[in-house]
Parts: sequence; structure tokens; C-alpha cells
Amino acid sequence: MRVYVPLTLPGLAEVHKAGELGPAPLAAYAITPALREWYVSDDTEELEYAALGRAAQGSLRLLAADAGAPRRRVVVAVDVPDGAVTALPDQGPDAAGFGEVRLSAPVPLRKAASVHVDSEDAEEDVAAAAAALDAADGGDDDARFTVDGADDHELMWFGVQEIPNLV
Repeated sequence: MRVYVPLTLPGLAEVHKAGELGPAPLAAYAITPALREWYVSDDTEELEYAALGRAAQGSLRLLAADAGAPRRRVVVAVDVPDGAVTALPDQGPDAAGFGEVRLSAPVPLRKAASVHVDSEDAEEDVAAAAAALDAADGGDDDARFTVDGADDHELMWFGVQEIPNLV
């Protein structure tokens, strides 16, 4: 099963140094029944893209909690056995939790398929989105618009062998 693990650039540096994503339980995103129902698609590529987007939002939350991290979202795509993934219970009508899963064990970095990172030109919008996240969660429509602005930036694809250049 392909899962998408949200990180920050300092988190990616730690993963690179340790050689694994962890410790468990590890938050990630994948194609779950709730995501499939919310996204209303049977196309696996579209659903994986939706799970990647969910992980990018998870990365934004990590950035909001770490003022010192560079303002670039980071997601690592990894392939794990189905048994290593636990889907979280349906979280009601809030789409933010759709696709969220937990990994029961650390994942060796060699299992990573790719790394997805914002380009430098996204930093200003990602910084604004991270700063507006609490207000958006509180129902502020202007803040929600700012948070959604980060999604206007596509994450760039990198091979795992390129991690040293990213960190």
C-alpha cells in the first residue's frame, strides 16, 4: 500500500540521518474508504493525488507547530504492507481527516518511492497559510482562503536519492 507521510525539511533531515521514518505510530495518509467516498472517484491515480494533498495539509500543520522550519511542505511517499496501516475511524463530516492512517512500525527509508517538496517560490504563501491555520480552523473564511492558497502550489517530485540535496 502506498502511504504519504507529512514532514518538514528538518524532519526530512532527521529521517535521512536515521534511515527510517518513525517512531511509530506514525501519521500518514492513504486511499481509505472515507477518502474514496469523499473524493467520489475510482481512478487510483486521482485518489493517490488526493491522499498526497491530504499529506501536504498535514505538513502544513507541522509547519504551523514549528516556527523555525523553512516554510516548505514535505511529503514522503512510501510503500508498506497493508497490515502495517491502520485506518482511523470515520471522523464525521470534517473532510480534513479523510485518508488519515497510522503506521504501526517505523518504515525504512529504502521503502520510500519519492519525496514531494514545495518550490522556493511557494514559501511566502505556505508561511501565510501556516500562520492562518488556527484562525481557519476556528471558522474564519478569510483565513481559510489563505490556507487554501498554499494548495495553489504543486509539490515538486524528487527521487529518494535526491534527499541529501534537499536537506
